[in-house]
Amino acid sequence: MTGAGGFIGHHLVKYLIGHGYWVRGADIKEPEYEPTSAHEFEILDLREKENCIRATRDIDEVYGLAANMGGIGFIENNKAIIVRDNTLINLQSIESARINGVKRYLYTSSACVYPGYLQKQPDLSPLREEDAYPADAEDGYGWEKLYMERVCRHYREDLGLETRVVRFHNIFGPLGTYDGGREKSPAAICRKVALASDGEDIEIWGDGEQTRSYCYIEDCVEGLHRLMRSDYREPLNIGQDRMISINELVDIVARLAHKVIGKRYDTTKPQGVRGRNSDNSRLREVLSWEPSVSLEAGLEVTYGWIARQLETREASPATTLKQTR
Repeated sequence: MTGAGGFIGHHLVKYLIGHGYWVRGADIKEPEYEPTSAHEFEILDLREKENCIRATRDIDEVYGLAANMGGIGFIENNKAIIVRDNTLINLQSIESARINGVKRYLYTSSACVYPGYLQKQPDLSPLREEDAYPADAEDGYGWEKLYMERVCRHYREDLGLETRVVRFHNIFGPLGTYDGGREKSPAAICRKVALASDGEDIEIWGDGEQTRSYCYIEDCVEGLHRLMRSDYREPLNIGQDRMISINELVDIVARLAHKVIGKRYDTTKPQGVRGRNSDNSRLREVLSWEPSVSLEAGLEVTYGWIARQLETREASPATTLKQTR
């Protein structure tokens, strides 16, 4: 597994080992908050081809999760770095998998591939897999993801490597980045609420009316495993289909924290598309499954973990280069 030191990768390693698989993890860093469960873990910069060859040797299946990425602020301000690093990582990983005779390769794409022209209103129709074209992906990060989806298709059709492609919709949970600039909105809001006093305002990027859907990590890793075991070869959404505003998300976290929290808006900060939600019709059809953990249940666990982390930390960690999801 590439990206095994990151949030999703770390959880996926534990899930696969719990289901009886032997797992090698590869990443530029080890997991940040607890030791890896992988049988082998190799520190490798996967922008280098020889490291990709090493990571995929003697392996039947590759879960490709490695990426240089973060929240909307990081994505909008580091486009060249993201495109450069992720293109090198992903092209060399899939080619190395082919060279090493890997039987099946899963690529982790993103809802950022969906066109901006479909996401201009908070109250929008859920995004179906076929909506990705005509293309107008998120600049930088989204375009690289969409390109790699096509690469996976061509490797399958022309070179015989069985590929699977998943499009993530806002995965969240414990053991993920919650500060330093790369955190996603659920973790950022949990951190802000945890640090705020009862009755205090927290800063919201934008006007808070932008909408998203959020999928808990336990559902995410189960969906990845189910997709890898399936015969479905086209890109597939994995996410919740409950769309809420950022303002609503803040209110849910505040209730879980038993605090009254006000909102102070900064419309100069990046806020991404105006609305985004997952259409899970095809997910239910091809996997006979869909995410089941409620947003409130997932946020309760996530908030509790972040609050405990903050209690024991005297300072935020330095922002470092991560190539993990």
